[in-house]
Amino acid sequence: MSLKEVQNLVIIENTPLNATNFLIRLVSIKPLPKFVPGQFVNVEINNSSEIFLRRPFSVFEINYSLNSISLIVKILGRGSKKLTEIKAGESVNLIFPLGKGFTFPIPNERILLIGGGSGVGPMLFLAKESGLNPDNVHLILGAKSFEDHINIDDYRQFGNFYFTTEDGSLGERGFVTQHSVFQNKLKTFDKIYACGPDAMMKAIAREAKKSNIFCEVSLENLMACGFGVCLCCIEPTVRGNLCVCTEGPVFNINDLKWQI
Repeated sequence: MSLKEVQNLVIIENTPLNATNFLIRLVSIKPLPKFVPGQFVNVEINNSSEIFLRRPFSVFEINYSLNSISLIVKILGRGSKKLTEIKAGESVNLIFPLGKGFTFPIPNERILLIGGGSGVGPMLFLAKESGLNPDNVHLILGAKSFEDHINIDDYRQFGNFYFTTEDGSLGERGFVTQHSVFQNKLKTFDKIYACGPDAMMKAIAREAKKSNIFCEVSLENLMACGFGVCLCCIEPTVRGNLCVCTEGPVFNINDLKWQI
């Protein structure tokens, strides 16, 4: 596991992807440690007397040759909104890499990656880093409407993509668990990975358990310190109450005490 680092990184891109999501790309002056898809960074919001706590964000992409980290930031409150207003050329303090990431698939396995909302980012990162033949990588990405999806053209080479929208404006109408691939081909996959709203992940976990398929989910509990000190991100598990920021955010569904 990589040692944690505290660095000031320079924002080189802060671009809106749609009405509520921004792509923020930051560059370091020194080589980045190895990241595992599913790990996250904790960002200090600069120049704000009202925002004291750092904000956690999953990693969307790492470019080791450029020493850059890319994040998808969804505006949810004052902290995330403030971050999207920081201009290119300004520096931001980050702690990284934090948490435990996804278990990598074994060569030749077939995997299903499911992302909802801002949970799409870690799924794209995992698809790119999996090392699998793209024919064995399948992704279902869900959002409310066409406008809420991000452009994934640069990632199509890493797998087979399917989309759902609640209004039917892109892909199949409905939730990710209602997609025909999920409904009809679930048992053809060796592993399932998911990141998104709790209700979505619990629905996925329920079906994965029924079919006895390995499944990991990335939790989005409220976090603050990122080191397991403040205890605000506790999640009940079969191993006791664990801090999501240190023991997760990725968990095997069999370790969680979800009532599913």
